[in-house]
Amino acid sequence: MEFENSKYGKIAEENFRKGYNCSQAVFLAFQDLYEMDEATAARISSSFGGGMGRLREVCGAVSGMFLTVGALYGYDTPGAQQEKTEHYKRIQELAKAYETENGSIVCRELLGLTQKRQEPTPEKRTEEYYKKRPCPKLVHMAAAIMEQYIKEHPVSKED
Repeated sequence: MEFENSKYGKIAEENFRKGYNCSQAVFLAFQDLYEMDEATAARISSSFGGGMGRLREVCGAVSGMFLTVGALYGYDTPGAQQEKTEHYKRIQELAKAYETENGSIVCRELLGLTQKRQEPTPEKRTEEYYKKRPCPKLVHMAAAIMEQYIKEHPVSKED
């Protein structure tokens, strides 16, 4: 898959370098496609950085993709069995694409960590931080995967 020239990948990486967490960086990259103000989008996606609040579980970039999928293709009817099945199929397809490229969708595995939970205080964003973390590349890739999915599955105006 081609990631380098992804418009949304570049935006996601820029968002991350501004200080947004991985989930926020990806979700906010697609803000032009869903109806939500930036502050609300940033708040909604804020809990998922660091593999969900630095629990090092599902990668925040993956969560950002999933939030984007929900905003663009999600269902809102309780008990909508067919819509739920279709939606979960999308989620699994995107997770597989990300895992194929990176070997995992789990934050601690992507970072080479053995400890699950970490203290809640995130590291300071310095040049040294960016050199040792794959996160800028991972948010770029997640947004590129999401961008490709959208190209292949245009959002209908009825959604």
